[in-house]
Amino acid sequence: MGVRGGADRGTLPHEVGLIETAVHLNKGCYRGQETVARIHNLGHPPRRLVFLHLDGSVDQLPAHGSPVTLADGTQVGFTGSAARHFELGPIGLGLIKRTVPVDAPLLADGIAAAQEVIVPPDAGANVRLTLRRATVPPPAAGRKLL
Repeated sequence: MGVRGGADRGTLPHEVGLIETAVHLNKGCYRGQETVARIHNLGHPPRRLVFLHLDGSVDQLPAHGSPVTLADGTQVGFTGSAARHFELGPIGLGLIKRTVPVDAPLLADGIAAAQEVIVPPDAGANVRLTLRRATVPPPAAGRKLL
């Protein structure tokens, strides 16, 4: 996934686990600041980075940018880098939708892959919402809530 084109142009720091180490949220203006701040303060990034343990029985690696799909063929992301590790065998990185279950089996360019979480699905969950009703005092006698 690397800085030099491993991720697509729409990749956010939250999605690849760089928000704590590479982004200073209190610094002045920078490109993409509004998007970064909105996700940090209000919710989750749309995608997350996963480590892919690829099936070693196939003698090929997924191509950079190839689709990552569920078993039913639904595309849920794309493949970044892929390589052969001397102990782990074929491995890769994928950027997939946040809503994909962490135990879901995947296919990277048609190659079976198990995912290992790098960025958890709940990344960016900095805001804890409370219901307004719980904090609003009851109306005065004779008045109704809208």
